Amino acid sequence: MVDPASTPLGKMLLEEITPVVMVLCTPNVEEACLKNGLSFVQMLTPFCNFNNIDAVLVRTASDQPYRLQKFKLRLFYASDIRQPNLEVAEERLKQVITQAGERDFSELSIDPPHVDDLVSRSEPEILPSWFQVFNKELIRTLSFSDHEAFDHPVACLLVVSSKDEEPINRFVDLFNTNKLPSLLNDGVMDPMILKHYLLLHDNQDETSEKATKILTEMRGTFGPNDCQLLCINSSKDGPLQHQDNPWSQFKLDALPGQHLGCFLNIDDFNEIKDILQELSTKHIIPYMEQKIHVLNQKVSATRKGFRNQIKNLWWRKGKEDELDSLNGPIYTFSSIESQIRILGDYAFMLQDYDLALSNYHLISTDYKLDKAWKRYAAVQEMMGLTYFLLDQSRKEAESCMENAFDTYLKIESAGQQNATRCGLWWIGMLKARDQHKEAATVYFRICGEDPLHSAVMLEQASYCYFFSKPTMLHKYGFHLVLSGDHYKKCDQVKHAIRTYKSAISVYKETTWDHIKDYVHFHIGRWYAFLGLYDIAVMHMLEVLACSHQSKKNQELFLRDFLQIVQKTGKTFEVFKLKLPVISISSLKVIFEDQRTYASPAAASVKESIWHSLEEDMVPSLTTARSNWLELQSKLMPKKYKESNICVAGGMKIPFLKQSSQQLEVVLIWETGDPEAIKVDVEFRNPLQISISISGVSLICELSASPEEMKSDASSSAIELQNDENKNSRTSVDIISPFILSEVDFTLAGGETILVQLTVAPRVEGILKIVGVRWKLSSSVVGFHNFESNFLNTKIVKGRNSKHSPINELKFMVIESLPKLEGFIHPFPESTYVGDLRPLVLELRNQSKYPVQNLKMKISHPRFLVIGNQEELNIKFPTFLEKTINVETNGGLAKSNTISQGVFSFPEDIMVLEETPLRWSLWLRTAVPGDISFYITVYYEMGEVSGVMRYRILRMHYNLKVLPSLDVSFQISPCPLRMQEFLLRMNVLNQTSSESFQVHQLSSVAKQWGISLLQPVDGVLPSRSLFPHQALSCFFMLKDHKSLTSENRISSPSLHLESDVKLGPQSDDETLYEVSRLPLADFHNCERLHQGTLQQGIQHRVDFILISRLLRSNIHAGASDLHLFSHHACHCSLSSKSPISWLVDGPRTICHDFAASFCEINVRMTISNSADGVVSVHVNPSDSHSSGGQSSNAAAAAHHSEDQAGWHDIPVAKDIKVTSDVLATQAGKSMSLESVLPFIWSGSSFTKVLIEPKSTVEVPLQICVFAPGTYDLSNYVLNWNLVPASSDEGNLGEQKPSSGVCQGYPYHLTVLQST
Repeated sequence: MVDPASTPLGKMLLEEITPVVMVLCTPNVEEACLKNGLSFVQMLTPFCNFNNIDAVLVRTASDQPYRLQKFKLRLFYASDIRQPNLEVAEERLKQVITQAGERDFSELSIDPPHVDDLVSRSEPEILPSWFQVFNKELIRTLSFSDHEAFDHPVACLLVVSSKDEEPINRFVDLFNTNKLPSLLNDGVMDPMILKHYLLLHDNQDETSEKATKILTEMRGTFGPNDCQLLCINSSKDGPLQHQDNPWSQFKLDALPGQHLGCFLNIDDFNEIKDILQELSTKHIIPYMEQKIHVLNQKVSATRKGFRNQIKNLWWRKGKEDELDSLNGPIYTFSSIESQIRILGDYAFMLQDYDLALSNYHLISTDYKLDKAWKRYAAVQEMMGLTYFLLDQSRKEAESCMENAFDTYLKIESAGQQNATRCGLWWIGMLKARDQHKEAATVYFRICGEDPLHSAVMLEQASYCYFFSKPTMLHKYGFHLVLSGDHYKKCDQVKHAIRTYKSAISVYKETTWDHIKDYVHFHIGRWYAFLGLYDIAVMHMLEVLACSHQSKKNQELFLRDFLQIVQKTGKTFEVFKLKLPVISISSLKVIFEDQRTYASPAAASVKESIWHSLEEDMVPSLTTARSNWLELQSKLMPKKYKESNICVAGGMKIPFLKQSSQQLEVVLIWETGDPEAIKVDVEFRNPLQISISISGVSLICELSASPEEMKSDASSSAIELQNDENKNSRTSVDIISPFILSEVDFTLAGGETILVQLTVAPRVEGILKIVGVRWKLSSSVVGFHNFESNFLNTKIVKGRNSKHSPINELKFMVIESLPKLEGFIHPFPESTYVGDLRPLVLELRNQSKYPVQNLKMKISHPRFLVIGNQEELNIKFPTFLEKTINVETNGGLAKSNTISQGVFSFPEDIMVLEETPLRWSLWLRTAVPGDISFYITVYYEMGEVSGVMRYRILRMHYNLKVLPSLDVSFQISPCPLRMQEFLLRMNVLNQTSSESFQVHQLSSVAKQWGISLLQPVDGVLPSRSLFPHQALSCFFMLKDHKSLTSENRISSPSLHLESDVKLGPQSDDETLYEVSRLPLADFHNCERLHQGTLQQGIQHRVDFILISRLLRSNIHAGASDLHLFSHHACHCSLSSKSPISWLVDGPRTICHDFAASFCEINVRMTISNSADGVVSVHVNPSDSHSSGGQSSNAAAAAHHSEDQAGWHDIPVAKDIKVTSDVLATQAGKSMSLESVLPFIWSGSSFTKVLIEPKSTVEVPLQICVFAPGTYDLSNYVLNWNLVPASSDEGNLGEQKPSSGVCQGYPYHLTVLQST
């Protein structure tokens, strides 16, 4: 620990607990001193502090001399030696605080240093300087108390002027008892004190001869050693100005410009110093030494020693029953208790702390026994200070201060001021020992009830928390805020602002948003109260975006903010205004260069999607494929290769512009709409209340110098911002180089809105988008600059990675170019699966320059087919109706030629001004869901030479497709005839509110004919499929090429066509030609999508089901007739088995079984549809062994698994003879004793090899032993594909190489002949 005397508390004690000299002077003395603007005491005070007093040896109670470190005299007029009036003292303290606030207020406009900077500074640099002044004044409010002796006068200085008449008598009259302080007359203080006589002479009045004569007379009367002469006002050259004025820190109420001590020269200074030092060293210190010797002897004789202690305790024992009082008994200066206290205080002032401590211990017990609690607490207080200066037991020192403090508080209001002084000294002790946290606690205990007093103490406590180890920042800030609140209650607004601003540095980077808002809001209001509206607005801006506050507080903050702004009488412009919140990360810039957009929806599509469509359309300069940016970099000037491109609009005319020195010719666009750059900015209201935003527009800069486009020479940029009265969309100034849009809107609480702002350049040059501006509640203008590293620009995504982000908002404006506008109508918002609709693509050119070499590409060619211009004039769906003579109706339409998905318009097609181009499109969706269509139209500019040679129009449409009909087909070979198939069509209406009418089923290839097995009217009388209704229809499918004349004769009723009407045959409705466009094109797309073409196409067939919607709410204004087509492609005619067969023979035979059994011959025709040789083993299974049964069961299981379609099922009632064949087919066990009524005989067990695509006949024979009806299906065909050498590399469809097929039912009736 450092020397206690060098600590702030030690220095204060050496200044405040020092000998007091009472001054008595005549009015002429004061008059002479007032020439210097000072009283007599004020004139002497700066010279009463002696730092070189160590030349004097001091002896107190012991014979060991010592030297004083520092000595000081305190001079007081006799009239001031009294206990201060409490109200006057409080007013004085208030004045100190107010004056400090006035001095510090000039610094309040400067932001306080950051907390991190404060940590590195020392305590004196951080603490306000007026704290020490306030604490001293607070301590001085307890001066001249009756229970303490260090404020009692040690000496009396009597001063008479040489101008006074009868100076000797004046000296005698001055010490009259009527003029002495009441404390001396009442016996509290000893009136027998040292007297020193001083004669004051004013050199400006007369010479010093008279003064010398009076001094001689004084020494003869009062003694030669106690009289001195002081000459002042020795300046002969008029008033003087002292650079280091010694009175500036002592006379705080001096007027500005007042020169203190103006008639005192250096000789006067030295004479005053010498007189005061001689008074101290030769009179006061020796007097105090002598007083200590006398008192110490008296105390030793009466109180020290064992006998005296016992006597004292016995004498005081009788006082225990006396009533307890606040101050205890009255002690005069002559009482032994007062003598001991004076002895201790004199020893303390002469820095003999051991002697002072021993006497304080001695008197402490007496005061405690006498229950003189105030005196007891005062002695305990001095004991603690003595322990501190001795640097001895810290515990004892703190115990004494704690004891004194608690005792003062027990006295209630009478001891509150003493407790405050005790607390300040206690705090000084703790600070000297780096116990700042404990010191803060003491500050809090001495706050008291006075709010101004509490404010100062709380502020000092906050700094204690700051200097604690470790630093307690939150408590530091919290107590600053508490202190500010107390200052405001006492109308000390400037101090409140100062403390609150200091607290800002604590909470600035924390998450304590509520207290930050509280601090900023009140600072703003207090600055407004002082009339400093500009600073008030800056603080109120900090609380505008307080989303965490309640709705009531948000309304309060915004209302007060707007009121303060209104009081300023001007419009504030704030950079990065926090209300509303602008989302820079969601910023999106949309502009058109080569790429143009038909709608905002197209501009929001990812660039990668457009790039995949356009890479086959954009021409390349080399054989390698290049994107448009690489092409553009070859054509653009070197300086602007990293700049974006936008197109100006209108026609250029010269315009004279006045510059700083001369007239300049500027080219201005007179007419036409320039192509706007669009910036999507997201505004969010963080509050719960609505706010009004107006005048939202971009901030832009345009360099319109022609030289800047031709060379790299630098030129001055003209910043053209969106002023309120300029560049508006409704009122366009002809000289404005660009057009800015303005948007007004109101944001509800918590609402987020995306605002699209535009800037349209009208002249060539370099355009830079700097930021956005807006006006909040028509009062405050906010600015926000766009930071390039946060941009999410829409167009720049496909650029080279080397592109600098600095230029993302920098555009090179080029001359006007043609631009196509396109749209498709009527494009529905929603439709059903299979809905076939005609659409029209319309392209418009607003420029006088034509466009040519058009190309188009569609993202979903399966759903959107490009037609031709001739189709615009036909009636849909009439032109699809089937006619007898197709050739007379123009034949089948020819599909457009599309290379790599790109459709090229005819070379002679051009889009001219005011002559739109219309082109036919067909829409049909095949699957449900949300589908996004992306269409790009490439075109080149004719008769225009510039940076860009071509442009691309991008179109985007969204379509919601709902389920309609679910159509499925099942095909199985017919068991009765070769090359005939049974077809089953299942239709389910999947809608919840629409009804469909099935109209027609068509096989796409003319090879296949279809006929209905059962009229649809019988299954669906209303011909309408209602919601969720299902329909199953059965057809016969036959290959036209296999129909021989014999087949046609044998089945004359069979009418086979490729198209089948599903309605009544008498209906007049015609069929539709499925081979016409656009049905043919859509079917080809479905074939590609549903599967690649397989080998063996003759074994696959495609179907188209055409239906119509009876009632439609799909699209308002559309035709009532909606045609639907459902395509099923690559339906296989063959099962997993490559073979098919047919058993032929007699159906009814008469035989006499009495003579013999009956032998019957049948034949089996087997056909091979595979591309390889097949080995077939015909295996009849008439065995009734267990193995045969299991074999049949396995075959039956395989048959039921492999066969599809319909199968003949024998009816039990038609069987005239019970046969175990039925039981065998049912899977029942057969008895070993049972015998089948027929067996396979002869060469029935046959193995044949069948060549590819060929047929063989196999003869079979059975023997029947009893009449009856028999099912000859108990046989199986085992087949195997014979591998060929060419099959090893076949990567096509993989089929099974072997299998087992169960026989078809064949019923034979054998009758008994008569």
